Amino acid sequence: MQETWTLELSKSEKPLSDQVKDLLVENEKDLGIFLSYYFKKEGALAEKVNLGSVINFEDQTSGDFNLEFDLVHFNACLAINEQKRDTMKITFEIEDEKLNLKGPYWPEREMDEI
Repeated sequence: MQETWTLELSKSEKPLSDQVKDLLVENEKDLGIFLSYYFKKEGALAEKVNLGSVINFEDQTSGDFNLEFDLVHFNACLAINEQKRDTMKITFEIEDEKLNLKGPYWPEREMDEI
């Protein structure tokens, strides 16, 4: 499994790294949804997403950064309410005024043979 997410970049006079930072702050809730896809089998949600590192540009239009977030496990029936801080490395590409985010590749377990 590898999740992707696309955010619209607005035209601005700011340096590209500042534009990306601003876009990540503006879309904190969307990023929480994006990261939560990785933890849905655990029944956890990602909240309070922040940029956790500097933005590393490989070239003019791509690079990576770390996102920090609270990983929240909640199940009222089982009386579970846990929260911990976690990070995830995200790669990105910029094309056509869009920021395309790509999460890490997590292989999914195949069915066991009988």
